[in-house]
Amino acid sequence: MFGLLPSIGPWELAAILFIVLIIFGPGKLPAVGKSIANGIREFRKATKSDLESEEGKEQNTAEE
Repeated sequence: MFGLLPSIGPWELAAILFIVLIIFGPGKLPAVGKSIANGIREFRKATKSDLESEEGKEQNTAEE
C-alpha cells in the first residue's frame, strides 16, 4: 500500500515549502502553522478520547 507513495527527499520538501511561501507569503506562515498544529492537536485529542472510551466499554463488558 505504501509502495505506491514516492519518498519525499530534501529537494522535494524544499520545493513544497517554497511553493507554500509563495502562496501564503511570509506574513501568513505563522498563522498557517498555528492552525495546522491546532488541527493535529484536536485530532490526537479526539483519537485518544475515543480509545479511552472503547477501553472503558470493554472493561465494563468483561466485568459483567
